[in-house]
Amino acid sequence: MCALALKDIRKAYGDARAVDDVSIDFPQGELTALLGPSGCGKTTLLRMIAGLEVPTAGTITLGGRDITRLPAHSRKFGMVFQSFALFPHLSVRENVGYALTIAGTPRAEVMARADKLLDLVQLQGFADRRIGQLSGGQRQRVAIARALAQEPEVFLLDEPMSALDAKLREEMQVELRLLQQRLGITTIVVTHDQREAMTMADRIVVMSKGKVEQSGSPQQIYQWPATGFVAGFIGRANFMEGLAENGKIRVGDVLLTLPKPANFLNGAPVQLACRPEAIRLGTSEAANTVKGTITFVRDLGPVRDFHLDTPLGKLVAEQGADQGRNLKLGDTVPLSLPPEALRIYPRGIAESPMGMAAE
Repeated sequence: MCALALKDIRKAYGDARAVDDVSIDFPQGELTALLGPSGCGKTTLLRMIAGLEVPTAGTITLGGRDITRLPAHSRKFGMVFQSFALFPHLSVRENVGYALTIAGTPRAEVMARADKLLDLVQLQGFADRRIGQLSGGQRQRVAIARALAQEPEVFLLDEPMSALDAKLREEMQVELRLLQQRLGITTIVVTHDQREAMTMADRIVVMSKGKVEQSGSPQQIYQWPATGFVAGFIGRANFMEGLAENGKIRVGDVLLTLPKPANFLNGAPVQLACRPEAIRLGTSEAANTVKGTITFVRDLGPVRDFHLDTPLGKLVAEQGADQGRNLKLGDTVPLSLPPEALRIYPRGIAESPMGMAAE
């Protein structure tokens, strides 16, 4: 069942299009992550969903009802933004019940509802504290409880964990996801952190330059990125530029085999992507085997990254700590790129936050 639907949504500021003809369905009870780099249009899109911005074109429907121009205060949406905007002069309980109080809800009902929500976000015993006495993670939970106080139909979060330290951020990602699953509320989270999206979401919508690049489950997005941009933005990828040749791809002097013949004209410029963990070191008899010299080793505990100079260019191979323990700087080793691990795209410079895009 579709709870919320966007159809051909556009937002223009003069000649600049912040959001460009975006259509997305948000199924009932699912958590969807809007993911992309700064300036891709994800927050503008969320603000239009919230009613804080009016689309230049397109429609927004909730349960089949057009809410495109319905003001924010008339939408039963819960919202948590980067700044939690909690009231320091009020207690935790009063913050959680604030919206109910100004709506005229009897005080006893407000307090009971606030206490129930504080139990839900595991802040039992904090009801009478001031906001200044709470940690960052505790403040975030108060903001979430306040947003849930009016029993929203849709829950919207804009970079809600950006101010937290790395360890607390990962803990809160799991806690928020578990809470959302218990409540079954249709939830939309804006983030630029692909790990956060992979951890929390039923579905990820990857955006770039105001458009949707790809929408799918975390594993679909990771295993089968639709574009070079997605391959570089979700996880890590090695990129190689080459030319189509009789169903294969020539990169420099090396002819690479694909799982099935490439559907490109001979001589067409293409780009290949391969995840670091897919590269096999020490294998000399597999398909797509070349030799590489180790130029740098990055030890990450359970895995090691091996940076290599190869005839295909500079590659990074990720190996389990046990697999790569006998390899060292300066070694020349055979390595193979399994055909099934290669993804092929029309030639273009992929944006890779890990710095592994082809030059």
